[in-house]
Amino acid sequence: MIVATGATGNIGRTLVPLLAEAGEEVMAVSRRPQLTGLPAGVRHAQADVGNSASMRPALEDAGALFILLGGELNGQGESPDALLDVAKEAGVNRVVLLSSQINSTRPEALSHTRLREFEAAVRASGLDFTILRPGGFASNAFAWAESVRTKRTVFAPFGDVALPAIDPADIAAVAAAALREDGHAGRTYELTGPEAVSPRQQAAVLSEALGEEVTFVELSREDAHTHMAQFMPEEVIDGTLDLLGVPLPAEQKISSDVENVLRRPASPFGKWVARNLPTFR
Repeated sequence: MIVATGATGNIGRTLVPLLAEAGEEVMAVSRRPQLTGLPAGVRHAQADVGNSASMRPALEDAGALFILLGGELNGQGESPDALLDVAKEAGVNRVVLLSSQINSTRPEALSHTRLREFEAAVRASGLDFTILRPGGFASNAFAWAESVRTKRTVFAPFGDVALPAIDPADIAAVAAAALREDGHAGRTYELTGPEAVSPRQQAAVLSEALGEEVTFVELSREDAHTHMAQFMPEEVIDGTLDLLGVPLPAEQKISSDVENVLRRPASPFGKWVARNLPTFR
């Protein structure tokens, strides 16, 4: 059995069906008491990946575990070893951890200390492990959904700085492969899209998909900081703006890991837009 935490999130809601379609027995874990719309045969457990005791029943008879930290778990919680110990006691022998590219490009970033702790614990666990380090998500464009719907406008800083945003569905597909297939143990995959795309170019892709002009308005760093402070911890904002505005060469580099694992190219931003177009209409 494969246990997938974060089953309702950006990646989990694609990962769970992929595993089920491949014929795997799947336990979908979320903090919600109930989940609707799960594929036939998929079971659900209410548990918290940050509370190893709550995970114990979900992990019973599991062979593989997908670990995704969400929200406040990125900043605090019990030792990663507690979860891994429970997993080993249950018979898990394979772990796939969703981490971040920042752990390789900016290893001192305070915002990712918790993920680095999990990486270290997974590597030292004695289990077969695969670590996924995606760059920026194409789905970050959901932040523009309301302004595109109501004003046909994208507001963003650093309009011409391009980064190879990855489709979360590709992350899920790589995770599914690592959970199901041999040959991924001990590997760390850097996951990016197939091309670097700037916010101005993303607005143009949205415009073409909608068949209507979408105006791009470039925010100053100061205005962007003020906006991000509404939903992001203060200590994270400057690092995020540095990444978006002054990316390191390694953060602009296009990785071949998605294609190497999936044996197909990574999906471009336009494919993500086409799949999520109703959100922007």
